[in-house]
Formats: sequence, C-alpha cells, structure tokens
Amino acid sequence: MSEFEFEISEYEARLASAQKLMHRERLDAILITSEDHFRYFTGFHSPTWVNLTRPRYAVLPSRGDIILIVPTSNAEMTRRTSWVRDVRMWVSPRPEDDGISLVRDAIRSVSSGHGRIGAELGAESRLTMPAGDFLRLGRELSPTELVDGYPLLRELLMRKSAAEVEKIHAIGQIASSAYEALPGRLRAGMSIREACNEFRHELLERGAEASPYLIGVAERLGYPCFNLEPSNRKLSEGDVLVIDTGSTRHGYFCDFNREFSFGPLHDKLRKIYEIVWEATEVGIAAAEPGRTTGEIWQDMSSAMHRASEAVSLPFEPFGLGRMGHGLGLRMCETPSIAPGVETVVEPGMVLTIEPSMTYEIDVDGEMRSHVCVHEENIAVTADGIRLLNRRAPREMPVIR
Repeated sequence: MSEFEFEISEYEARLASAQKLMHRERLDAILITSEDHFRYFTGFHSPTWVNLTRPRYAVLPSRGDIILIVPTSNAEMTRRTSWVRDVRMWVSPRPEDDGISLVRDAIRSVSSGHGRIGAELGAESRLTMPAGDFLRLGRELSPTELVDGYPLLRELLMRKSAAEVEKIHAIGQIASSAYEALPGRLRAGMSIREACNEFRHELLERGAEASPYLIGVAERLGYPCFNLEPSNRKLSEGDVLVIDTGSTRHGYFCDFNREFSFGPLHDKLRKIYEIVWEATEVGIAAAEPGRTTGEIWQDMSSAMHRASEAVSLPFEPFGLGRMGHGLGLRMCETPSIAPGVETVVEPGMVLTIEPSMTYEIDVDGEMRSHVCVHEENIAVTADGIRLLNRRAPREMPVIR
C-alpha cells in the first residue's frame, strides 16, 4: 500500500527542474542527505530520522532516475512512501561502511563528464551523515569534486507548486483555529508551559502532524524576548503572553504568532500593537512580484517610523536582522526579508511577513525593554497575495 503525499507527476517535475539546473551548473549529480530535501525529491518520510544510527542517501543524477540508498530496516517505509524504484540497501548499523561504498558506486554510475557532484554545503544547509564518511566519500570519488550544490536547491525550493501551497495553507488554517480557540482555555494562575500545552492540544486535535517549534513568553506589560522555551512562570493580571509556532502537516510548516493580554491592555501597548499590526498590512501589500525582499523590509520599517512619530513613540527595529523569510519544508527558508537583500519576489514564493519593534515601558517603577512582533504567512501568486493563515485580530485578545 503506497502513501504518497503528492502525485508522482509532482515528484517527476521536481526532478526535471533539478536536472535542468544541474546542466546549467555543470553538475553530474546532487547528493541529498537532509530530511526535508530527501522528502521533497523522493517522498520518503518516517519518524526514524531522529535515529542518527542509520543514515540515508539519495543521488539525483543530471540524467535518468533517482537512486535511493537506505538501510534494510527502511525497506517497508520506503515502499510505502517513496515513488523511487531504484533502491539499494545495506544492513545497518555497519560503522566501517554504513552505505558509503553504495553511494560511491551510485555516483560513479551516473557521472556524465563534468567531474562535479553537488552536496548540501552552503549557508543554512545540513549534511545528515557522519562528517568522516563525507570526507571518505570525497577521497574515494577523487578526482571528481564534491562542491556546494545548495544554491541550486535554494533556487528550486524557493518557488512552490500549487500543491505545496495547499499543504502550507492547510496547516495555516489548523493553527489559526487553534489560536482562536485558545482564549477559552487560558486563565490567570496557569503557567506559561500549561498555556502552551493547551495550544499544542488544540493543534493536534485539529490535525497538525507535529509542533517542533513552540515558544511561549510572558511578562508584565510585554515580553522581553521572542523565542524562549515555555517556563513554569505563572500568568497574572497585566501580563502579555506571546505564543509562536512552527507546526507541520505532511512536513510543510506554518510559522506565525499571536499575543494575549491578561486583563485590560495598557494604552502604550495598544498603540504599539496597532503600529506593528498595520506594518504587517504594509508588508503583505508590498510583496508584489518584481519587488525585492529588501524593499519589503524598508516599506515595513518606514511605516513603523511614521506611525511611531505620529503618537510620539520612539521607534527601534527589533534586532533580528530581518522581518520575514521563506517558508516550506523548513520553518525558515530563503529568502530573508532584510535590509539590502536583492532577492526578487516571484509567483510561487511562500513568505512570512514579520515586522517587529522594541519599546521601553515602566513596569512597577522599573524601565524595561520589551518587543512586539507580528507574523503572517502568505503565498505570492500571479493574481495577487494569498493569506495562508487567518489574520491576527486587529486588537489584542484580552483574557479576563
């Protein structure tokens, strides 16, 4: 029984696009070891990725079919989830040769004369194999070079198919429903960890596959940081709780946050929330084909500057270095929405729009630095912008 997540024609189109780019870059093949790229090209998916004892390999040739190299223990899950039919196996674990000779022979069999094999070596990439085995592979393939194939993969994965966008839309709707149900589960006196567990329950109940990224932070009149693990701190009157999730369905991520005020919202926070909310609208509208992601950042930054001056609030951009990024089989993908980035927006891109600012506020006689962040997920289409999750409330929800 097969359990493919996409039609085989979708996988064939991905391979064909990769092969076109390989010819341009004069690569004989690309070696894939990371979980998300493995899933993208081969369909293979399994919880066994958490087990580092047994590696897995896919060789994408510049001509012909993908070669899958997996341990014998993965035989059934390969048959069920992968469309690839050239599957080569070995009994693992076998540290002295954990599939490396099979990988070497597969690469040699598809060499087309360029003497260059792409691998996941660039910024943001990961080799999911022992580093020593990668060095050994380089020696045994010599004089063929192992070079960085990650720019090619980034170029390919930045543009999503309609079927991929639907996967991201599905998890975005699930997470939106979970956030909207959360006020009925929140109460003063519960811990931040308990609040996040309630949210996780809502996600899973509605059909999320997993929530590998779930943060929760709260303090009086705001939160000082955006990405702390939920703690046992008790929530009380005057707190602002932010929860951010990167949750998945069929491997594809959503990534957005929501904020909740325990008791009436301080007037300064209300203004700041509105400024950042409006900047999100600006960012969404700015994500037009032909513009650069650096221009999107500038539009949001300028909007927050103007709005802050109008209400006499000093504006400081939050020091994250960017206000959004790509989204897909990874929670954070290329491109970055950051100053000076020249990546041109194209139909098929899925982006997070994530404006942020810092502010100082008097908390019981002590001036504290807090941040405010909004994040939404969008798809860029030839016909305009498609919101993949439901938009945050215009006013911060109040828990009474």
